[in-house]
Amino acid sequence: MGRSFASSIGKGGITARKQEGDGATPEGVHRFVGMLYRPDRMERPTDWAKPIGPSDLWSDDGADPDYNHMVRAPHPFSHERLSRADPLYDLILITDWNWPYSVPGRGSAIFVHRWRKPRHPTEGCVAFAPEDLLWIARRLRPQSRLIVRG
Repeated sequence: MGRSFASSIGKGGITARKQEGDGATPEGVHRFVGMLYRPDRMERPTDWAKPIGPSDLWSDDGADPDYNHMVRAPHPFSHERLSRADPLYDLILITDWNWPYSVPGRGSAIFVHRWRKPRHPTEGCVAFAPEDLLWIARRLRPQSRLIVRG
């Protein structure tokens, strides 16, 4: 749409060999397969966005049969809480990295979310300024692409 945005990537840079916990952003073409938002903090950004709350988690444990999928608390395996105290996950765009058929150890939760501060690295996700993320989210459709080049 003729716009460019500053962004942040993983503290491990961009990699063609993503592994769980390496802090890198996987290179390639990734499709958007979901959008989550905090209804207690913002209005629904699109008609296909789904609300998240305190019980919503994301499994990051390769031993979990639900690895790299959204799960609900209580959950016995290692996971990341989607309803964070900070605003990083107020709006989450979910990519198809290692999803829906997840390979343990290949990396989980490659999201697009807001950045902590300008250009501050992530744990492997892609991050934007909050206003840019919202602008992008409002224009996305399921299966839109995120292209990460190394």
